[in-house]
Amino acid sequence: MIRKRYMHLTEKMFQENPNICAFMAPSLNARQDILIAEIPKLGKAAAEKAIKEWGQPMSKITHLVFCTTSGVDMPGADYQLIKMLGLRSSVRQVMLYQQGCFASGTVLRVAKDLTENNRGARVLIVCSEITVVTFRGPSDQHLDSMVGQALFGDGAAAVVVGADPDIPKEKPLFQLVSASQTILPDTEGFIEGHLREVGLTFHLHRDVAKAISKNIENALDGAFAPMGIHDWNSIFWVVHPGGPVILDMVESKANLDKERMRATRHILSEYGNMSSACVLFVLDEMRKHSVENGDATTGEGMDWGVLFGFGPGLTVETVVLHSVPIAAP
Repeated sequence: MIRKRYMHLTEKMFQENPNICAFMAPSLNARQDILIAEIPKLGKAAAEKAIKEWGQPMSKITHLVFCTTSGVDMPGADYQLIKMLGLRSSVRQVMLYQQGCFASGTVLRVAKDLTENNRGARVLIVCSEITVVTFRGPSDQHLDSMVGQALFGDGAAAVVVGADPDIPKEKPLFQLVSASQTILPDTEGFIEGHLREVGLTFHLHRDVAKAISKNIENALDGAFAPMGIHDWNSIFWVVHPGGPVILDMVESKANLDKERMRATRHILSEYGNMSSACVLFVLDEMRKHSVENGDATTGEGMDWGVLFGFGPGLTVETVVLHSVPIAAP
């Protein structure tokens, strides 16, 4: 599991494409020209490092799940990445465009289904996000847009997912136990994105954090009832860092110790909200911190964990994780 971050908005780009800096000036062509080229490149940087850490030949990749909120094109970023990496032409592709922030859980759910239903499958997940599509100048009539400019960042993450690992050639980091998706009731229009001539515009309802926190316990109960787990401080947390208010309210509703959100808050502080790439960044931070801290498992010493992705809809992805033991050095 590897994360990679670059900044793609530069002074030179603004000078060449001044409409990108305006709030509502037509600029989609200029944005697309940047994104179609750069989204696969950023994904390639993350994918190469993930495959290197995985340690197996690239020829063993059977499926590619590529996710981005930017740069819709045909053939898509998945096709371009296959060419860039030199993957086999028979690799089966799943391209997810315009899913938004909940896609951080979607890619894992899709990969889980693919690996469990295709014997020997090895799925390369790549999430690549660049804010060129959403960046714009300020407007005092649209404060939600200004909030987005402050929160969002560029980043890409990649991971290889498979079933029945070939030990010791493959060294699992986490087990995907179950995955589900839910649309929260009475939240239509709470998070919306619209692709227009001015780029991708986002609209955020002021009660997004309240709606998510209100429904968090139902999601937890449904996911962990089979294990008989009801103490939410006894599990590790991998939460999409949509913003500090969301994290504060979820933390309060679930009565969490401050340490449970450490990894998520660290990623938000260091990188911002990178849409679909975020929870893979959080997972990577958690397993690395667990090793550095001398914990017994990749889940900061805990066995069971939860991964949450929140996004347009309001849609919530819930993934139950099981950590793996960390071998002594």
